[in-house]
Amino acid sequence: MIFTATQIAGILNGDIEGDETVEVSKLAKIEEGTEGTLTFLSNPKYTQYIYSTNASITIVDRTFKKESEIQTTLIRVDDAYKAFSQLLEYYNMVKMNKKGIEQPCFISESAKYGEEIYLGAFSYIGENVTIGENAKIFPNVYVGDNVTIGDNVIVFAGAKIYSESIIGNNCVIHSGAIVGADGFGFTPNEKGEYSKVPQTGNVIIEDNVDVGAGTTIDRATLGSTIIRRGVKLDNQIQIAHNVEIGEHTAIAAQTGIAGSTKIGKHCLIGGQVGIAGHLTIGNKVRIQAQSGIGRNIKDDEAIQGSPALGYSDYNKSYVHFKNLPKIVDRLYEIEKKINIKE
Repeated sequence: MIFTATQIAGILNGDIEGDETVEVSKLAKIEEGTEGTLTFLSNPKYTQYIYSTNASITIVDRTFKKESEIQTTLIRVDDAYKAFSQLLEYYNMVKMNKKGIEQPCFISESAKYGEEIYLGAFSYIGENVTIGENAKIFPNVYVGDNVTIGDNVIVFAGAKIYSESIIGNNCVIHSGAIVGADGFGFTPNEKGEYSKVPQTGNVIIEDNVDVGAGTTIDRATLGSTIIRRGVKLDNQIQIAHNVEIGEHTAIAAQTGIAGSTKIGKHCLIGGQVGIAGHLTIGNKVRIQAQSGIGRNIKDDEAIQGSPALGYSDYNKSYVHFKNLPKIVDRLYEIEKKINIKE
């Protein structure tokens, strides 16, 4: 997409200083700007680059004062950083403004969908599916039988939503995510062989949830695996059967949560965290990256380590961990002196 300085200034309520007709089609860092790109300056540490950048348009604060001539066209706004973010949102809105049903795709006769829907080519919509208003289902998406998808939901290419899943309004499900696969339920017999336990529940994803690329959310054995409203899930997260994640909790990539664990509201969980099954994690808990959680955690705790310790205890202990070779050497010296005296 191509935008002129006049169009951008109109979107941002900004003032142009330079060529009003100059066009841009890409975004760039100010130090890497080239002809046809748009950039911004908000951090004073990067001010030097505005005099050398080849970007066609640069968004700056109204208070910015030039110390020498510049080549880039300026758009002056109240807050350059916020204005650039606003422009990114607008760009995404325009880019995502897809409508209509592409062919080939399959839509069951019993499926229902709202107005302004976009359904990409090679998608499959199963029996008794309900899709809300302004939903966007990108190519190669599978939606199983009896699935409900709310308004303004975006499901990116290649995602799979198994039968009986329920997805609320304003959710985003990224490519490669799988919602509603069977939970990991097997029972051993006397021969040491495993028999599958039928997974008859479903997945419920409430409003305003983001599910990252490659993330998997398993259906419950009985009942529901529940992702509460406002939860943000990074890429490549594994959420097992019957897990419940509380409102507005954010979880970073490669975290694994075992079955039937309950996580509270407003928690922050770092990358590569492992959480054992049947645990209760309180509200506003903060778990540092690569921690291993094998016990219940109370509200407001900060946790780090594997097995996890209290955050402050871990930091104190770490001072000794890294000094262990020196401490051991000192102990040997003390032992030698004691032996000499004896």
